Order: sequence, then C-alpha cells, then structure tokens
Amino acid sequence: MKRIREFFGGIFRVYCREFRLVLRDPGIILFLTFLPLAYPVIYSLIYNPELVKDVPMVVVDNDRSPLSRRLVREIDACDQARVIGYAADLPEARRAMDSHKCFAILEIPGGFGRKIGRSESASAAMYCDMSLLLRYRGFLVAATEVMQSMGGELLTEKIDLVAPLAETVVTEDLLPIENISMGNIRNGFDSFIMPGVLILILHQCIVLALGMAGGARREKASAIGYNPHNNARYIPATMIGQMLCYSTLLALPALYMIHYVPLMFRFPMEGNLLEEMAFLMPMLAACFGIGFVLQAFTTERESVFVSWVVTSLIFLLLSGLIWPRYDMYGVWKAMSDICPATWAVEGFVKMNSNGAALWQVRHEYLMLWLNAAGWLTAGYCAQRWCVLPAIYGKSRKSVDKEVLPTRS
Repeated sequence: MKRIREFFGGIFRVYCREFRLVLRDPGIILFLTFLPLAYPVIYSLIYNPELVKDVPMVVVDNDRSPLSRRLVREIDACDQARVIGYAADLPEARRAMDSHKCFAILEIPGGFGRKIGRSESASAAMYCDMSLLLRYRGFLVAATEVMQSMGGELLTEKIDLVAPLAETVVTEDLLPIENISMGNIRNGFDSFIMPGVLILILHQCIVLALGMAGGARREKASAIGYNPHNNARYIPATMIGQMLCYSTLLALPALYMIHYVPLMFRFPMEGNLLEEMAFLMPMLAACFGIGFVLQAFTTERESVFVSWVVTSLIFLLLSGLIWPRYDMYGVWKAMSDICPATWAVEGFVKMNSNGAALWQVRHEYLMLWLNAAGWLTAGYCAQRWCVLPAIYGKSRKSVDKEVLPTRS
C-alpha cells in the first residue's frame, strides 16, 4: 500500500510541476495553443472556397466550323470555365496566359468539324496553368464532360441515320450515370483533405511539445528560468503525470479542432462526437510514446523545429491522404502501420465524413491500441536508458533514491 500511495503521489507531483514548467516555457505554449488553434484555420482558408468557378480561358479556333463553335459554347456554359474571347493564334493566347488574363487555352485544330463529319476521331488541345490544381481540375472536368456529351449526341445521330426507327425504340438513356460523392458532397478539396490534416496537426502538437520539453530538461535551469528536472520515483509515474498534464492542456484545443473547425468551414460532420473522442484516445497515448522516444534524440529545445519540418512531410505521406496505402511498397506500408496518425486518419475520416460508428472502425481502433502499447514501451525504454542517464550522468537506481528539486 505504501508503494501504491507513493506511485500515485508521484503522478500528482509530476502533474503539478509539469504545469508550472509548461506555463513558463513559451515554446511549449506555442505548440499547445497556436499550432492547434491557428493552423487548422490557416489551412482551411487557403482552399476556401473549395470550388473554383468561371475561371477565364481563351480559345484558338483554327476550324471555325459549327461544331467548333458548339464545343466552345458548351464549355463556356460549364460552371468551371468562362470563355473571355478568341485569339488569332497560339502565341497571342500564350501572351494572355502569361499576363494572367486567362488560365487555360483551348486550341481547336483545322479540320475538326470535317473529321467528325467523316466519322473520324477529332481532337482538341487544352493548355492549363498548373499554379493552382483546383483550376486545372475544373478545366479538366469541364472539357471531359463536354467531350463525352458531344460524343454521345453525335453517335446517336449516326445511329439514327443508319436505323431511323432507333429513336422511337430508345427513348431514354440506357446507362444513366449518377455520381454521389459520399462524405464530400461538394467535391471540394478542402472537405477531402482537411479532416485528415486536423488529425495530423493534433499528432504533431503532442510529439513536438514533448520533444521540446525533453530539450528543456537537458538545458541549464538558468537558461529557462525553471528547473525542469521533474521526475517521480518510478518512471511510469513520471510518464503518466506528464501525459495527464498535456492531455488537460490539449482537451479544449482538441475539441476545437475536431468539432468546431469542421463546423466553421462546413466540412462533413456525420459522426458522433463522443465516439470520435473515444476513438482518438489511443492515438493520443501513442503520440505521447513517440514524444518520449523523441526526447532521447533532442538535446536542445530548438532542435524540434527541424524534426517538425522533416516528420510533418513523412507523416503526411504515410497517412494515405495523398498516397494510397494499397499502392505503397512493402517497406513504406510497414512504416505507415507503426504510425498512429495513419490509422487515426483512416478511422476519423470514416467516422466524421461517412458517419461510421466506433464498432465499424474496430480494425483501426485495435491498431491504434497496439501502436499505443508499442510506442509507450519504447518511450519507457528511452526514458530509462537514454534520457535520465544523459541528464544526471548516473544509474537509474541512484536517481530513484533522490528527491529532485523543482525550483532553480
């Protein structure tokens, strides 16, 4: 009973001391407040509005036939594109694009209508400005839909010429196409990527805050104004106390990111908030484990900014948002399996965007708990055999017997 009381007493003391340490460290406050509060808004505003409409384009019509004029009219009628005029040749159109008067050029070659009249394949070239992928996507969708629609109508006309009674038999589309984008009704880029990016931001907040705290522990007390040697007698008690401290500080920012940011920007919100919070609990534990491991490699507080730049890109690639996991090579897929953000992004998108219940993401939930167990074990080993010997320069047994100071 005495050891149990000492264990929980150590957790409470570490919890209180860590609060004082965090409040005196502006770097950790930056990661726990600015990063979760400002970054989701900044990223969401970049792609807001999600859809681009009436983007100007110029046409170079070398055919001047009824079919070429019809193609131009139908593209101009699409929401994505707006034809602002014709150019005499391609160099003139390129000068208009270079001056940002337009962002796409549609070049219709000579003989376009004549080839279609002879039942031959005719092509038209479109040149797009790739400075913004949303514009390129809009032009591509508009051109594809118009060409498919015109091709179907021309094919129907040819069939009617061969079999005049076909029109009386076929009175409607035999293969109607209806596109329903589940979880992203507006087909917007922001609604597609931001739910996963929110989880990655939360993931990085915890890892980098703990990494900076580890760097502070190796610096002189006079350099930061507070003695960061905050340890209980038992290493698990120290880890639990620090985890509870950071969880308390991140409770409101995490709620803001998961619930209020999607509410502000009208992202898909089909899931249950309590189930989503329960789903993310093992991810938080796994992130704490990664943070404890990172402390073994962090000798200065500022070095975590280098880790931020490097790991952010790696976690984004491994999450499956921009590189599907089924298309990854074996080594990359294995790395993504041990990354808690990967399973958290997959499960959270299913719950938040598609309305899945917690039991429907049980595979991701189980993998998160396995990641949490593995990373916390690795964090314990890093603290026991790397961090504490590096700080005190002595064995763990001698450190356990000391009552470490809390003030400089």
